[in-house]
Amino acid sequence: MKALILVGGFGTRLRPLTFSVPKPLVDFCNKPMIMHQIQALAKVGVTDIVLAVNYQPEVMVSAMRKVEEEFGVRIHFSIEPEPLGTAGPLALARNILAKDDEPFFVLNSDVICEFPFEELIRFHRSHGCEGTLMTTPVEDPSKYGVIVCHSGSTRIQRFVEKPKEWVGDQINAGIYVFNPKILERIENKPMSIEKEVFPFMARDGQLHATDLKGFWADVGQPKDFLTGTALYLTSISQNNASALAHGPNFVGSVLIDPTAKIGENCKIGPNVVIGPGVTIGNGVRLNRSVVMRGSVVKDNAWVSNSIIGWHSSVGRWARLDGTTVLGEDVHVADEIFVNGGSVLPHKSVSANITEPKIVM
Repeated sequence: MKALILVGGFGTRLRPLTFSVPKPLVDFCNKPMIMHQIQALAKVGVTDIVLAVNYQPEVMVSAMRKVEEEFGVRIHFSIEPEPLGTAGPLALARNILAKDDEPFFVLNSDVICEFPFEELIRFHRSHGCEGTLMTTPVEDPSKYGVIVCHSGSTRIQRFVEKPKEWVGDQINAGIYVFNPKILERIENKPMSIEKEVFPFMARDGQLHATDLKGFWADVGQPKDFLTGTALYLTSISQNNASALAHGPNFVGSVLIDPTAKIGENCKIGPNVVIGPGVTIGNGVRLNRSVVMRGSVVKDNAWVSNSIIGWHSSVGRWARLDGTTVLGEDVHVADEIFVNGGSVLPHKSVSANITEPKIVM
């Protein structure tokens, strides 16, 4: 079986983290975002995975060398000469995706869920049409493109962009399976699969939808990254609670790398991820936050709704909140308050930041 992951472009929404690594290599719950997808694909028997890349391809190539060995898959790189949108990359990788008649998966690199690929391929084979897309419900459909199926059927009838009246609440989850025949609809040029391919497949009765069970998150920007982290940790607590931290210092779902060091009299959680080599001082309070590899949170610091990038530090009695994001190697001084700051890599913060701003 085959799959294509739309690795995409510059990751501007997840800056300052993506100033250091491409978005798919940003750690999500202590492993690169894309590793969650590759691991799930390998588990269902996918042997060929195409990464459609147009930003820092050499970094991705280097990072994937060990992945092939670890998961027994072959990683192919489809380097885009220009951004090709969400459909063009399929045409560029035609020689791999169409090498046999078997269906192939396509997914966006910043989607996190439980990846029910077995159920998806089973459903796809059952209807025999060109394509299947997974859907997920949203609270406010007026912000999205809503999928409308024929009455009593899974066959998609139409797509309604940002509806003003109720037509449904199911949106595209960014996970698909297609027969190679779809490639006849796609040219080797910039194309949008959502706007230039799916409506015509629906018109021809060749596109079905199936609900994605469990949680779903697009983690491509900091606020959603933190929301997705909480959803992921909840899923772990329901399916593999032993993987989470337990003890008097921890509240709710907390994921800690075994190499991290935790001080005394801390209160950590809920919804906290602590990465490899992290040091947490005494009396620290952490909730709904991520502390990445090699970082230090010093005594009595208070961190909420924040992401601390690799090899950064938070001073004693400092306070972070309001979706603050520290890039790589950022250092916040003692007793500093940062509320909604986005701090670029290799910077120091020695004055309070009381409202959202970019620190350059």
